[in-house]
Amino acid sequence: MKHGLLTTAVAALMALGSYAQAQNLKMSHVRPQDATIDVELRAFSAALSEATGGDVTVNLFPASALGDYTTVQERISVGAIDMATQPAAAAADRRMQISSFPYLAGNWDQARAVYGPGGAVRDVMTGLYAEQDITMLAAYPVYFGGVALNVANPNPGSVEPNGIKVRVPGIKSFQLTGEALGYIPAPIPFSEAFTAVQTGVVDGVIGSGAEGYYASFRDVTKTYIPANTHFEVWYMIISNESLAELSDEDQAALKEQAAAFEATRWEVAEADQGKNEQRLVDELGATVAELSADDLAAMAAKVRADVWPAVLEDVGVEWGQAILDKVAAAGN
Repeated sequence: MKHGLLTTAVAALMALGSYAQAQNLKMSHVRPQDATIDVELRAFSAALSEATGGDVTVNLFPASALGDYTTVQERISVGAIDMATQPAAAAADRRMQISSFPYLAGNWDQARAVYGPGGAVRDVMTGLYAEQDITMLAAYPVYFGGVALNVANPNPGSVEPNGIKVRVPGIKSFQLTGEALGYIPAPIPFSEAFTAVQTGVVDGVIGSGAEGYYASFRDVTKTYIPANTHFEVWYMIISNESLAELSDEDQAALKEQAAAFEATRWEVAEADQGKNEQRLVDELGATVAELSADDLAAMAAKVRADVWPAVLEDVGVEWGQAILDKVAAAGN
């Protein structure tokens, strides 16, 4: 009898020990439930759970349910939230503007060389996150940015002033880019942007791409201009505190699954961008402007001449120029 009780007690303690090792990580992201990123993160969570034998699970909080991405990054830094897959918050460190530097990459191959494994911006962002007690696990390429308008633009490839007022994020690079491309930029919080377009306070939006405009501005988008304003990349990040609570084996599994998640995304992201541009046409009846290679080259040249020096002043000229030189040396 005593032996039976002892065996039962030992089994119970072992079960408790296993339960204590299990980790349920909270992850925030910025898109609605069932959006592409939500579906892909659910697949990542399932793969991670399987790889760790159920030791690590990821509980998703879509649509910024845990706070806007700046707040979430700050909370991850202090260990109050475990994880996120989202844009870098330049409000936490101005140097993080390097991630959304306008016209830094001109095509998908260049983007992968800059933002993918071993890329100049990728390495820098890893270091900037580390300074905030955050580990970057993966980059998530989203799209090349463009301009969504609730009005027509008769000359979508022109960089001359057009009198069209657009909402831009409260980030210097986006404000200056909007102006360089001929628009009147108006910094407005994202939470107020849709209403601003709907009520005519502004005529459109700069700062996102086809997927983002379809997700958040579908009812007020009549014209889409694929101007390749910037390359949108999000980052899968985890609090160092949360990471340290995982066993060495589970940490290795997490990093392996994050790398697989990123590799898969790089394979489908370009086609995904095309699908979302077509959705604007097929489902919303929007017009997607056709820009020539010369149009895009003129836009890039204007922004690089007008905007890059000002943004470099904001992030630190020597620091920023060193990164631009690495990008150029890599052939971009």
